[in-house]
Amino acid sequence: MKLIRWMLPVLLPVVMFSCTGTSEKNKPEPMDQKNKVVVYQVFTRLFGNTNTTNKPWGTLEENGVGKFNDFTDKALEEIKALGVSHIWYTGVPHHAVIRDYTAYGISNDDPDVVKGRAGSPYAVKDYYNVNPDLAVNPAKRLEEFKALIDRTHKHGMKVIIDIVPNHVARGYKSLSNPQGVEDFGASDDSSVEYARNNNFYYIPGQAFKVPAPRDGYKPLGGEAHPMADGRFDENPAKWTGNGSRMAQPDFYDWYETIKINYGVRPDGSKDFDTLPAGFDTKSHAEHFAFWKDKVVPDSWKKFRDIALYWTEIGVDGFRYDMAEMVPVEFWSFMNSAIKNRNPESFLLAEVYNPALYRDYIHLGKMDYLYDKVELYDTLKNIIQGHGSADNLVGIQAGLTDIEHHMLHFLENHDEHRLPSPPFAGNATKGKPAMVLSATISTAPVMIYFGQEVGEPGEGNAGFGSENRTTIFDYWGVPSHQRWMNGGAFDGGQLSKEERELRDFHKRLLNFTLKSPALLGQYKELHSFNRAKTEGYYDKSFSFARWTNGEHLIVLVNFKDWVTDEYELQIPSELIGEWELKDGNYKLRDQLYNVTEFDLSVLGGIGKVKVSVKPLESFILKLKEK
Repeated sequence: MKLIRWMLPVLLPVVMFSCTGTSEKNKPEPMDQKNKVVVYQVFTRLFGNTNTTNKPWGTLEENGVGKFNDFTDKALEEIKALGVSHIWYTGVPHHAVIRDYTAYGISNDDPDVVKGRAGSPYAVKDYYNVNPDLAVNPAKRLEEFKALIDRTHKHGMKVIIDIVPNHVARGYKSLSNPQGVEDFGASDDSSVEYARNNNFYYIPGQAFKVPAPRDGYKPLGGEAHPMADGRFDENPAKWTGNGSRMAQPDFYDWYETIKINYGVRPDGSKDFDTLPAGFDTKSHAEHFAFWKDKVVPDSWKKFRDIALYWTEIGVDGFRYDMAEMVPVEFWSFMNSAIKNRNPESFLLAEVYNPALYRDYIHLGKMDYLYDKVELYDTLKNIIQGHGSADNLVGIQAGLTDIEHHMLHFLENHDEHRLPSPPFAGNATKGKPAMVLSATISTAPVMIYFGQEVGEPGEGNAGFGSENRTTIFDYWGVPSHQRWMNGGAFDGGQLSKEERELRDFHKRLLNFTLKSPALLGQYKELHSFNRAKTEGYYDKSFSFARWTNGEHLIVLVNFKDWVTDEYELQIPSELIGEWELKDGNYKLRDQLYNVTEFDLSVLGGIGKVKVSVKPLESFILKLKEK
């Protein structure tokens, strides 16, 4: 969930944490991994759905729904073969949904405070169980998800699910709490706006009012429903998930959710211990030890216990929604507890404020953050013809100390699909940016299901907007369905262009997984060639990656109208680093293993005459003598 997507919220005042800077003490922690990480984000509800009806506001019966069991051994084998190490199963925890599951003891959800018919995955209703829509037998839904975890592990991939600590569904009610675990808000003193151990913030004396609809919106598209009456019983009203303190939030607020109280008073001051100076350099174990004898707000313990519950079940990591809306001290508390239980846990946070990056990494002990507002936004501008590749130089330089922690992507559930008109209008235009995203740093790279076959996200499913694959309604994903081919998962219905695009991603991601140089050193060649090379312009980019035994030069051409023809110059510092003597060498492309260029070294300067077609990229490997 992204702030700007649903308009800027009214935020709880949060004390901004000072950046730790890029000093020597904050160099990245040494990496012991042998391969880069590749994350495949899949919207679990949509992945296995073969129904092609796609009726706006359609029911599950009309439009269909995917199940855990649709991730068959064959499906997982093909995902693994694409070049994937981790699967992020989006939308797994039980969230509010407009469907009658009372036969299983599940209360009905009110359409007045649910977005879409299938519901937002970021309005979690029960953190100790999974979405009943995803199970063949809802009574056995948790067992079916556990079986999916086991299948995923059997195919050599790790499992990531969402945790949304900032907010829960307006109608949160867990049927599955372990013994002794109390629901959110069960012991709250609702007569006061704030108390340290309250799980929610309250508006005493005022009852909640459903937001006034805008732009002709009607729940369920106007379909009659006994609970769609413009009312929802909540007295006193609670603060809304995005921080709105109004008993009647705005339609564009996150009105389907309730803000969690982490011990931050309404004036923004902190009602808990803060981390001592110097803790930005401390290990997970030292953070864990710090909190062991501290009294913390009740919400901290509830979410820690949720994360440890899923860790015990076999989940390998978490993607945290809107992490910057939750105090960094809480993340230190929770993430150190997770790492204490599973040191290999994969912890990814949605953070959009670059000024907070280093705090959430070093103090909050996050493994990875979204590289959205710098790399993604810059690449999007370049793809759209508005930006210059010159800007990439400063971005990478500015992230030098934390580059390993900045996950790269071109699509996810919040962003426009790449082939959609608001983004590129053509999936091919994203290929150079995908090569760059996957190879420019040691950080993980992520793709969103359907991206590999050019899914454009067309059609308005109900709630939300076109050009993004819906996360709110029952729907089919046409390009992905053609790859799925009725459950054969063999791409049998793909067009020639879609097959070629998937082949490109498969080649790139598998190289990314296996290349030791991509966990090694980086030097950009762009600035040197912009200054010295005739015909090298700002819609091209080049850089080197290397380690002992593998030396790479990556070239991309963002232009879709002209071939790049220039003589790439490699500065003496890099030639010296690579210990190349004067002479001639071969550089061979690793994506398609067809193109080869000649590198000549004379007087310690390297030169390569290259021809890079429109939207083409090369990962050139030096053939060692």
